[in-house]
Amino acid sequence: MQNEPDSAAILYIDGHVRVYSGSQTKLPQHYVAREKLCLRATVDYWVNAMDGQPFFMVTKEVDPGLMHVLEEEIIVRLEAEVPNQPEQHQLESDCYLHRFTVIFDREGYSPKLFQRLKNEKRIACLSYHKYPGEDWAEEEFICYETRLGSGTMVKMKLAERGTLLSNTIWVREIRKLTDSGHQTSIVSTDYTSDFSGVR
Repeated sequence: MQNEPDSAAILYIDGHVRVYSGSQTKLPQHYVAREKLCLRATVDYWVNAMDGQPFFMVTKEVDPGLMHVLEEEIIVRLEAEVPNQPEQHQLESDCYLHRFTVIFDREGYSPKLFQRLKNEKRIACLSYHKYPGEDWAEEEFICYETRLGSGTMVKMKLAERGTLLSNTIWVREIRKLTDSGHQTSIVSTDYTSDFSGVR
């Protein structure tokens, strides 16, 4: 991370089940989606830059779940290793400033987790909304042109609202409208970044 400080401000965390076919140890079984079976396996949690560059991995033989691994192991390490974090006096003078942003899938969706990371750690979260509710009106969506991590320019229709999750925390909710009419909802406690570049 120290060698790529510009890539370490936004980190993508993703879990992958790795099937074990050896006979040296008795690993617990995990559900493997591509096989539609429970097989002996470990779970690897990868921490990557947005361009896919890996920073580190946490392997769990007995998987306590993304939220537990995130709070107990990954965040602790990121707090110590992410470069260019704001100083304490900067955080105190700007209530919207955060140390860095972590992005994860629906497995980590938890308004209480979002609140703990925001209030106690000053870390912003970005995840898919697990319970997005009704579709928004098409008139709310605006077409943006944005650059993907690969460098490709694409056009996408986006809309944004403030949303209260579980009467616990206000988040930014950003939705992407596809050509088929499907709406993908993302929530975030990063209140300042320009999300016209959401991918």
